[in-house]
Amino acid sequence: MTPPVPKTTRAAVLREYGKPLSMEELPLPAELAPGSALVRLDRTTLCGTDAHLWRGGMPFVQLPIVLGHEMAGRVVALGAGADTDALGRPVATGTRLVWSEATCGRCHGCTVLREPVLCADRGYGFRQRADRSPFVTGGLAEYCYLPPGAGRLVIPDDLPDTWAAAAGCAGKTVVRAFDRAGGVPRGAVVVVQGAGPLGLFGTALARASGAGLVITIGGPSHRLALASRWGADVVISVDEVPEPGERVARVAALTGTRGADLVFDFAGGPTANYEGVLMCAQRGRYVVVGLAGADALAMPADVVMGRELQVLGSLNGDVSDLARSLRFLADGRDRFDWDAMFGAPVGLAGATAAFEDLTAIKAVIAPELG
Repeated sequence: MTPPVPKTTRAAVLREYGKPLSMEELPLPAELAPGSALVRLDRTTLCGTDAHLWRGGMPFVQLPIVLGHEMAGRVVALGAGADTDALGRPVATGTRLVWSEATCGRCHGCTVLREPVLCADRGYGFRQRADRSPFVTGGLAEYCYLPPGAGRLVIPDDLPDTWAAAAGCAGKTVVRAFDRAGGVPRGAVVVVQGAGPLGLFGTALARASGAGLVITIGGPSHRLALASRWGADVVISVDEVPEPGERVARVAALTGTRGADLVFDFAGGPTANYEGVLMCAQRGRYVVVGLAGADALAMPADVVMGRELQVLGSLNGDVSDLARSLRFLADGRDRFDWDAMFGAPVGLAGATAAFEDLTAIKAVIAPELG
């Protein structure tokens, strides 16, 4: 007998920036729109953007909201026409899913450019107010609404929920950035700025793609230790080498003054773009993924011109990047200890503490834990 479809859900709600999340019972949509689904969340992994939002780093986001946009769960109800995933595989009650943000399918980005990440009305979970229908599209809840237009994928049976959830933002963002760069030529020198989840995934992907030298820059030390385990030949600590100029000099020394073929900004920060461009070799490529902030040092345009560099922006990822991210996680399971990135799962009530914990690489929320 099929259990009744829930009408409400427990959720951790952000009502005031930087304050403890409020545990509440929120309504769920009374009817499911065509193409939509209702999902019981099994795992949500927290992204740096979630922490940035919680602290008030994006004050234009309207409160109250349910944070979380890396999640995996099981279908409890389907709207009309939602019975297949993006690859045409069947979806039914009980199917495990991971998904990308919803897109409108009508704007210039969707129709002319054919780039879902450039959709003018992209449905990030944190755009949905918790006091307006459909109320909950974020991951800090027991159940959430999966809107029409969100590209969803069935999770392979042998892939853990935690890995699949992390693929939903961190994984697909890194995969897209490497695609935007045109891939990694065999033997290339790759610099990864940042040792958070993006930087660590980027380090692993650079190694798996055949880079000749991988240099990861960031901190703290336990993250750099994991970067070394995941393929970094050299790590540079921003705590031990705090001056941008010295970090640039380190990269120059490691590359015989030539510089790096590829530099990925997975860190953001006020000096990242300035020093990242200076680390590039002639005709190198610099890929900007991080948010540098309003106080960022200017990117040296004369260096971009003089070395004939390519500077590329890369924004999140779409369902195709998500599919490739899932494959990379599955293919790399014997080479990279993915579980080393994740903290011990905590319940929704532990989400505030997870945001406050600066030592965790990637926090994991398991709603069933309370």
